[in-house]
Amino acid sequence: MAELLWELVIAVLLVTAGFFGLVGSFGLLKLPDPMTRLHGPTKATTVGVGGALLASMAYFWAYEGRLSWHELMITLFLFLTAPITAHFVAKVHLLLNIRRESLPETKTRAPWAGRPISPDLPTLHAESARGGASCSRSAAPG
Repeated sequence: MAELLWELVIAVLLVTAGFFGLVGSFGLLKLPDPMTRLHGPTKATTVGVGGALLASMAYFWAYEGRLSWHELMITLFLFLTAPITAHFVAKVHLLLNIRRESLPETKTRAPWAGRPISPDLPTLHAESARGGASCSRSAAPG
């Protein structure tokens, strides 16, 4: 009876992991722009991989009588690094595609975070006609 219960728990974890992995991958492919595409891999796929690793841990606990620390460490690493990676990807997207002049005021004395615009450095901005980024020189705000 206990073996059937463990098999059921492992099967539910694997099916759930597969579903979340599929939804995350579909979101990565079908969402319209890079900022919304971040949600697929960082949320759904993270839960999918985490569920597969939890199923592996449950298997080793039930059938070999030991806890597999490798899967636990991988799961913790994944849950800690996925949001940080998504933050970096979003930050790069904002720096490359959003012009500083188009941002609203910060309502503080501090400016928006990011690299300062210098007349000596090229800046990247999105071209609405092509939809891609191009390099151009811009003057420092006065």
